[in-house]
Amino acid sequence: MPLLRFDLIKGRDAADVKKLLDTAHDAMVEAFDVPASDRYQVVHQHEPYEMIMEDTGLGYERTEKFVLLSIVSKKRTAEQKQRLYTLTAERLASICGIPSTDLMISITENEDADWSFGLGEAQFITGKL
Repeated sequence: MPLLRFDLIKGRDAADVKKLLDTAHDAMVEAFDVPASDRYQVVHQHEPYEMIMEDTGLGYERTEKFVLLSIVSKKRTAEQKQRLYTLTAERLASICGIPSTDLMISITENEDADWSFGLGEAQFITGKL
């Protein structure tokens, strides 16, 4: 059920994007303990001049591999969020070659009434989910 939006700088091929999505999904399934079939991902690719992602004074060197991962999700614990940050950074580095300094994650929380998966219904409220 978490919705993952990836903002990337253009230049990755289809195989690299798929590997990125698969890797992030696996980390999210483990950290948030959601079913593997709970997969909602969208990729937005931008020209380099359309993404300005500085390091907030932390001294990170950003590269063309930068990934902004925005997640909309039901409430998660601080421990689950930290686990997601750690797993995602480690796996994107080892599997996709994306330095952990090129990963930024932001989570926006919402509630059961904020989701409709179709048919004009709020399935978490109706009890279908």
